[in-house]
Amino acid sequence: MTRIESRAAFSLAGIFSLRMLGLFMIYPVFTFYAEHLEGSTPVTVGLALGAYGLTQALLQIPFGMLSDRFGRKRMITIGLLIFAAGSVVAALSGTIYGVILGRVLQGAGAVGSIVLALGADLTREEQRTKAMAIIGMTIGLSFAVALVVGPLLNAWVGVSGIFWLTALLALVGIGVLYGVTPQPAQLRSHRDTGAVPALFSRVLRDGQLLRLDFGIFALHAILTASFIALPNVLHDVIGIDQADLWMVYLPVLAASVIIMVPMIILAEAKRRMKPVFIGAIVTLGLTQIALLVWHASLVELVVVLTLFFAAFNIMEASLPSLISKVAPADAKGTAMGVYSSSQFFGIFIGGTVGGWAYGIDGPAGVFMFSALAALLWLVVAVTMKPPRFTQSRMLPVDVVDQADADRLAGELRGQPGVVEAVVVPADGVAYLKIDSAKADDVDLDRFSGRAVQA
Repeated sequence: MTRIESRAAFSLAGIFSLRMLGLFMIYPVFTFYAEHLEGSTPVTVGLALGAYGLTQALLQIPFGMLSDRFGRKRMITIGLLIFAAGSVVAALSGTIYGVILGRVLQGAGAVGSIVLALGADLTREEQRTKAMAIIGMTIGLSFAVALVVGPLLNAWVGVSGIFWLTALLALVGIGVLYGVTPQPAQLRSHRDTGAVPALFSRVLRDGQLLRLDFGIFALHAILTASFIALPNVLHDVIGIDQADLWMVYLPVLAASVIIMVPMIILAEAKRRMKPVFIGAIVTLGLTQIALLVWHASLVELVVVLTLFFAAFNIMEASLPSLISKVAPADAKGTAMGVYSSSQFFGIFIGGTVGGWAYGIDGPAGVFMFSALAALLWLVVAVTMKPPRFTQSRMLPVDVVDQADADRLAGELRGQPGVVEAVVVPADGVAYLKIDSAKADDVDLDRFSGRAVQA
């Protein structure tokens, strides 16, 4: 990448991570804080934990579209200010309903899709995969750091202090946006990173994509629900002090990554994606059943949690890869938009239904809900077709009209390893799906003078 592309990728990753860090830090400690708020019930506590997911799910695609008209940086700034305002409302609230309002406002600052669109504006097509990977890695890293740092900060400043810090981090993100992130020369709609309204019906009719959308929904519903019960189990049953919870999460997360890496290699390099995928769902379900039975000792809990987070990490890495493989060549951004909205809706449902289940039967109710969600996911996923191992590529092309584009698309589909080819005259781009083991980049070069990877 060029210097400007590197600066864009790392600064946008920083903005993304600052925001996600603030959202995740309350997960391991929020239930302890919320039980002392006026109006607190298991349902309202769960709603407060997951409320940001609802507004995030509803607004992230519209925010991205507005940024095409009003500018990326302007809409990111508005989103981060709304996010900061929600954090302040939550910090000042003495009732659970005020915290719910604050979390709803946090989710309304839905800037994730705009950050990706700005990253696309600032990178060449052949470098965009690297830039998006850098931004994407911040989500997993932010989650891991938040689970460790959250209990430490809670012991120092409390959850209200974490909310204040979250507001400050959003303002720091605005500083990074204008002080470090380059200004794009022009704004463009990118089918590989942004949603295209005309393609929604096509994406929503695709049964394979819908299976993956349900998967990310279920995964984050299970995760959010789990954090309604897990902190209380660790504190009330095992006897771990709130400030010491990080001592459990740190080794568990580290061990889960060690397990995850060879599984991802097996899935991608050895082309065993579906068996690994199904195995991870089964593991998620079994860990929830195990938590129903084996959580009386720290050793048992650590083993089960390690397997749970290993399966979670495998799915978190595999699902976006599968979306990229399954989505139509020219609808990858639209498919990812629907996928992301499904993820945030899962957070909302996981918090709300998880809180309701906790009110009925305590931690056992939550683990039973999560086990049933995993079982339903398994039923949906087992009929998934094994994915083709393809990569998305874009070729800049010069076509006169749609007839010219169709002729070029036909020629491209005749090339070795090209599985799918769509040429969009307005974009001046040929969107390809290729099997990299069979495609000949030299042959593709002659269609545009350079082959670029998306």
